[in-house]
Amino acid sequence: MTGFDVFGCGMGFGVGYLGWILMILFWGAIIWLIVWLVRQNMDHGAMRRKIEKDPETILKSRYARGEITQKEYHEMKKELEE
Repeated sequence: MTGFDVFGCGMGFGVGYLGWILMILFWGAIIWLIVWLVRQNMDHGAMRRKIEKDPETILKSRYARGEITQKEYHEMKKELEE
């Protein structure tokens, strides 16, 4: 049986179709990992920007730090809702 590999597929790479399947799975996993990492980074970046720039969040954190009184907080919150 010359020209055939161990599985008899005749591809000459030693593992035949199994090698191709493993290669496709490997590259699919690499592409999936890259897409997942990019999406994670984009989601966290958007969330971070929203938290930093949201006026109500800024107002809440100023109140929590004691920079403004409860009366000032409610007045400013009412202005934001208008």
